[in-house]
Amino acid sequence: MSVKRVVFAAGIGAVVGYMAKQQIDNYQSVTPEKALKHAKETFKKQGPISGSWIYMKPEEIEKDGLLYNAYRGGVTRTIDGENKQYEFHVDVDTGAVLGATQTA
Repeated sequence: MSVKRVVFAAGIGAVVGYMAKQQIDNYQSVTPEKALKHAKETFKKQGPISGSWIYMKPEEIEKDGLLYNAYRGGVTRTIDGENKQYEFHVDVDTGAVLGATQTA
């Protein structure tokens, strides 16, 4: 096999691999890390946060009569010298924050 054919085959393989990765990324649901990052950015609009967490396994929740697969997480904010904790749910498919409640 000539060097030209090897280089050509490697180039085609790289292009096909890149295109396949792009398609998988487009259809892949949101990772827990991305969900937490998005939730933290949303909470930071209201003020600084001092801590955060997220469960890595999605759970099924019901909101307004609809079922969602969502990650559950939380953030801690210091307001007037007092720690306030909030729990939230992030949609696995879209990354949207579905809701948040103050827990402590």
